[in-house]
Amino acid sequence: MRLLRPSDAAALAAAYLRNREHLAHWEPVRPEEFYSEAWQAADIATRLAAAEAGTGYSLGLFAGDALVGRFNLVGIVRGPFQSAGLGYWMDSAYAGRGLASAAVRVMVDAAREELGLHRIEAGTLLHNVSSQRVLLKAGFQQIGMAPRYLHIAGKWQDHNLYQVLLH
Repeated sequence: MRLLRPSDAAALAAAYLRNREHLAHWEPVRPEEFYSEAWQAADIATRLAAAEAGTGYSLGLFAGDALVGRFNLVGIVRGPFQSAGLGYWMDSAYAGRGLASAAVRVMVDAAREELGLHRIEAGTLLHNVSSQRVLLKAGFQQIGMAPRYLHIAGKWQDHNLYQVLLH
């Protein structure tokens, strides 16, 4: 697992194409251009700028040259909040093997030890039991439910909210 690089755009586009149907249940409706190498290259550039500014980090999980998961710390707020949001997905062929749980634990440790954050939050669709297990295994606790929280799969959907306190 490592920070995504500009040279990862083709692998990221291929992963999104390979998992298009699988991820459609868990993500916003994407325009066709989203699945192109050019779109992913632009997104990686934006996220590298965020990393440079200290406001977000986007990491890829690789099996050889294939990208099989993406893990993002986003919206990092410093000052008295010291908090970030966590988002992630796994390639359908690699789901259920404990890789997401291990990767989220790595993200939690890095947020605590390297970034000095106090808290990470994450949300899951109510029926996404697999993702809820990943968060619970990494020390997150459910803190509530947000009605119509995110526009996922073409409609506003309720989400369970989780957090892990790092200190």
